[in-house]
Amino acid sequence: MTKQIPNLFTLLNLVFGCLAIVAILQNGIVIQYDADGSQLIDIPEKIWMASLFIGLAAVIDFLDGFVARLFKASSEMGKQLDSLADVVSFCVAPSMILYQFLRMSMAREEDGLTASVLWLLPAFMLAAAGAWRLAKFNIDDSQSYGFKGVPTPAVGLVVASLPLIYWNDHTQQVVDILFNKWLLYGVIILLSALMVSNLPIMALKFKDYGIKSNLPKIILLAVALVSAFIFHWLAVPIVFIVYIILSLLFKKTSS
Repeated sequence: MTKQIPNLFTLLNLVFGCLAIVAILQNGIVIQYDADGSQLIDIPEKIWMASLFIGLAAVIDFLDGFVARLFKASSEMGKQLDSLADVVSFCVAPSMILYQFLRMSMAREEDGLTASVLWLLPAFMLAAAGAWRLAKFNIDDSQSYGFKGVPTPAVGLVVASLPLIYWNDHTQQVVDILFNKWLLYGVIILLSALMVSNLPIMALKFKDYGIKSNLPKIILLAVALVSAFIFHWLAVPIVFIVYIILSLLFKKTSS
């Protein structure tokens, strides 16, 4: 029975992903008008709950390997189950967030609510790319302390930060950027391409406790702490960009 504990732990990742999707699907767009007749678009329910569940799924995903080693229960089934859970939590759920943001973007335009659903379908490119990346990962045994392509949890967390930025940063420029459909399309294409690429990306694991071999991780941690203090939730995409840059700069020590 103890051998199944890591698998049950991994399934918790999937459950959090499902809860994230539930939170996203319950959000309906509300159109209001202010005193001068300007149209205001908003989501009344807190889609940021989806961000919370994706964050919890990421914590579980980070810890499930530790649990497997603790119970000495690493298995091929666990590896496959982990990828299946990741598809839900870090591919499908983030795609649904992007779908809702594209809906809000379209709703801000004249006759946007009657626009073809084809304008929204690119959101699911992220889910398809994530599934492709996970399938490739499962048949490649060389990705232990380094990845080929950006891992899906990193991408999922970046997308999950968008609702948090929207509800906590009331700067009009930030809101306008988040609701720019062309920028959203660009983000979808970029994140999808990064996942299916063969770029050498460092894993956040420690081979040893030497400063030289772990320098990029130490720098990343420092950037995360400073940017979180200064930029709050905007720190998430900043840290993601630094993560990619450090992986490429230190690709020899990340593999």
